[in-house]
Amino acid sequence: TEMAELTESGCVGFSQADARITNTLTLQRALQYAATFGYTVWLQPRDPWLGVGVAASGAVATRLGLAGIPVAAETIALFTIFELMRATGARVHLERLSSAAGVELVRRAKAEGLPLTADVSINSLHLTDMDIGYFNSALRLTPPVRQQRDRDALQAALADGTIDALVSDHTPVDADEKTLPFAEATPGATGLELLLGMALHWGEQRKLTLPVALSRGTSEPMRVLGGAIGTLSASAGRLVVGGVADICVFEPQARWQVSDATLVSQGKHTPFAFATSGFEMPGRVRTTLVAGSVAYEAASANA
Repeated sequence: TEMAELTESGCVGFSQADARITNTLTLQRALQYAATFGYTVWLQPRDPWLGVGVAASGAVATRLGLAGIPVAAETIALFTIFELMRATGARVHLERLSSAAGVELVRRAKAEGLPLTADVSINSLHLTDMDIGYFNSALRLTPPVRQQRDRDALQAALADGTIDALVSDHTPVDADEKTLPFAEATPGATGLELLLGMALHWGEQRKLTLPVALSRGTSEPMRVLGGAIGTLSASAGRLVVGGVADICVFEPQARWQVSDATLVSQGKHTPFAFATSGFEMPGRVRTTLVAGSVAYEAASANA
């Protein structure tokens, strides 16, 4: 891509999207180009050949007869990315870490001083492969949710700052693409409306303060973006007098259940909505303002 021209036109980042990068030379040249201008490249640490299964390798995938994706799919990709960062001097943001081994590699790379940031999705932060149960296609996700030790490592890494940001990984999938055998279902889940609640739930589990729990989905992501492009408003992601009024008003102690009826998104499929009743989510949103204009308002106090 023409990164310089795209940046001049307002592009805020460069990534592989969901395309597999099979040619390491292509990746090296992209990082060289980005390093020349000081841009950040967003990459998914997933080996294109090892990462072609449908569930995390392990006892659950074996029992269900599902093609597994080993942890090595993530760690091999990380080793490659870090070597190319050392060679090119490029800055990289890693998208959706999924394993304890990956967390440890990122921790070492940061300690070395590599210009690196990373995020984790709400799915990997709270779910494990055991939640697949009896081929629940809502758990058909990319990256796949892994074992409990991986989930615990991700939660701890987000708390200590090894992982910089929490993301919704909002990838809505319609019913026709989800109501299929697990291996044939399209990976993805709705997540945008769950990001606040999942951040609060994680904060409760780790006994963190409200500002710390919220920062991983607000000010920290904006810090990552600000470091990437250097042109964001100083008030982005923060409440500042005279700043941009991007504000979410919510009740921290209120609880609501995830279901088709409570989700506004057209995509209703999420691992946190169950057949009988959904996950009880903390934090009920009352009003959302974007640049000072009301973008969402709950119907009533009892909504």
